[in-house]
Amino acid sequence: MAKVYIDGQSGTTGLQIFDRIGARRDLELLRIDEERRHDVEERRTFLNAADIVFLCLPDEGAREAVSLVENPDTCIIDASTAHRTSDGWTYGFPELCTAQRSAIAASKRIANPGCHATGFIAVTAPLVREGIVPSDYPLTCYSLTGYSGGGKKMIAAYEGQDRASALDAPGIYGLTLRHKHLPEMQLVCGLTRAPVFMPVVADYYKGMATSIMLHNRLLTGSPSAADIHECLTAHYAGQRLVSVRPFGSHDPTLFANELAGTNELHIVVCGNDEQTTVTALFDNLGKGASGAAVQNMNIVLGMDEATGLV
Repeated sequence: MAKVYIDGQSGTTGLQIFDRIGARRDLELLRIDEERRHDVEERRTFLNAADIVFLCLPDEGAREAVSLVENPDTCIIDASTAHRTSDGWTYGFPELCTAQRSAIAASKRIANPGCHATGFIAVTAPLVREGIVPSDYPLTCYSLTGYSGGGKKMIAAYEGQDRASALDAPGIYGLTLRHKHLPEMQLVCGLTRAPVFMPVVADYYKGMATSIMLHNRLLTGSPSAADIHECLTAHYAGQRLVSVRPFGSHDPTLFANELAGTNELHIVVCGNDEQTTVTALFDNLGKGASGAAVQNMNIVLGMDEATGLV
């Protein structure tokens, strides 16, 4: 029975991981005493006693935790931004390419993707890999998320009694165009330049819709929206948690919370011969965070990757 430790178990992602694995009988969950969760030596003991460690910490805390791990058999799955573009770390998006699951299964250092990055990479990476989207294409990405993605402080701001009236409307952020997910979005997709990225938070708890917008005449071979749909459908054929909806089957309006409470990601391709939009719908706390972390753990342990998720 694999021993699992969540470092940062009281944060949003840590709690969500616990919800997904806490009742499983095929795992032994190690629990640190609440009053000792900041004790470095106590954390060191738990980190080295575990087969799987989930890091649900700020970046500096994640780096410190990694420095405390001396057991060569301990596998770390880091949910922070700290290691997503670091050498020696495997990017934890199993559907990225045919070799990615094997790389995750063999790795002791796995960087869990960011939520916005998950949506962007899901719709972009296959198109770049197939040569449809040139690596220097001027990509634009719009990503709508529920407020739970902002963690405890943002959740309290939206749900508190002294809530600001401005929160009744969607909020555009990341206005410096230096969002923390951009480095992994660019690197993992093989882009020579970062996309123009506009994240938006709105007044609903969870769910995400991440879209890219394409001018077909600037793409290799000037494909139609239907051609792009065919490429993505082929790439994700047979996947358990990621799927492409039939072309033209979508409702007139897509709602960002459609897949809230699930660990699935659905891709919707819209458009015509001239322009195309590709949208990833998923739960920012599911496939965008804790669901992805549990999926990666299952792969490392040689289990069905959807165990505890569907």
